[in-house]
Amino acid sequence: MGANDLQQAITLHRPTKLAAPQGPWTIEAIQALLDKPLMDLLFEAQTVHRQHFPEGDIELATLLSVKTGGCPENCGYCPQSAEFDTGVKAQKLMEVDEVVRAAQAAKDAGATRFCMGAAWRAPKDRDVEKVAVLVEAVKGLGMQTCATLGMLEPHHAHQLKAAGLDYYNHNLDTAPEYYTDVVDTRTYQDRLDTLAHVRSAGISVCCGGIVGMGEAPVHRAGLIAQLANLNPYPESVPINSLVRVPGTPLADSEPVDPFDFVRMIAVARITMPTARVRLSAGRQQMGDAVQALCFMAGANSIFYGDKLLVTGNPDVEADVQLLRKLGLQSRRTTTTEKVEVCA
Repeated sequence: MGANDLQQAITLHRPTKLAAPQGPWTIEAIQALLDKPLMDLLFEAQTVHRQHFPEGDIELATLLSVKTGGCPENCGYCPQSAEFDTGVKAQKLMEVDEVVRAAQAAKDAGATRFCMGAAWRAPKDRDVEKVAVLVEAVKGLGMQTCATLGMLEPHHAHQLKAAGLDYYNHNLDTAPEYYTDVVDTRTYQDRLDTLAHVRSAGISVCCGGIVGMGEAPVHRAGLIAQLANLNPYPESVPINSLVRVPGTPLADSEPVDPFDFVRMIAVARITMPTARVRLSAGRQQMGDAVQALCFMAGANSIFYGDKLLVTGNPDVEADVQLLRKLGLQSRRTTTTEKVEVCA
C-alpha cells in the first residue's frame, strides 16, 4: 500500500478500521511521508499506533556495556573505537555476578528488557560462550534478554538462542548510499548478513539507525526503507539522535532538528506498525516536550537508566516523572501485570 492509499484508509471516527500498511516501501513514498505537514503526520502515526498498541504502554529497557572500548571498527559516531581518542579505556568482559547485580537493579527499577553490549567487531567462539552464560543468568531473573556484540556467524546466533537470547541488536545506522561516510571497516552487506543469521536462529531482531550524522533527507528516507523492507521488519526499532562525543569524527556534526527527529519516529511507526519503536540515544539533549512528541508519534520503548554504553541518558527518576506527567504506563513483558510508573 502506498502513502496515498494509507492516508485514505485513515478515518477520524473509526481508527480501528485502518488497514495495516504493506511493503515494499519506496524511498519516494517514505520521503513523501517525511514531507507531510507535521500535524498530519503525527495524526497518521498516532492512528496507526493506537490500532496496534491500544493500551499505549511504554517498554522500559536497560542497556549495560559488559565489555567496553578497544573496538577495531572506525564507526565515526562511536567513542569505543580504538582509532579515536575519546578517553574511553578498553576493559575486559564483566563477570557474571556484576552483570546479574546490574540486571536485578534494572528489574527493580521497572525495566523488563536487559540489553548487553560488547565492543567487538565480531566475537570469537570463546567470547560467545561467556556471553551465553550472561544471557542465561539474566534470563533466570525473568527478564527479556538482548545482546549487541558485533557481527555474528550462524553458529554463534544459534548458541545465543540456545542460551535464551530473545533479541539481538545490530543497527544499519544509515542508508547504504551514506554508509561509507560513517564507517569503512565493514560493509553494509556485513550488517545484513548478521541480521539474516539472527533471523535464521529464531532470535527477534532489534535494528534501527542514527539521525544527525550529516546525512541528507534522502538518506533518512533510505534508512527507513531498508528497515521497513526487511522480511520481516524488525520487532524492535531504535531511532537514535547522534550523541556528539569529542574525539570522534562526527563530534562537530550539526544537531538534528528536533521536529525532523520526531518525523523519523512517526514514519518508523507508520511503516513498521507492530514494532516497538524505541526512543534511544540522544534523549538527554531532547527535553520533555520533544520526548512527548516522540511518544505521540508512536515511540513506545525507551532505554531506561543513567547510561547508554558509555554516553549519558536521562536518569530513572527523571523518566518516572516524565511518564507520570504524560499519564503513560510501562508494562512487564514477561507477565500480564501492568506496572504503574505514574502512580
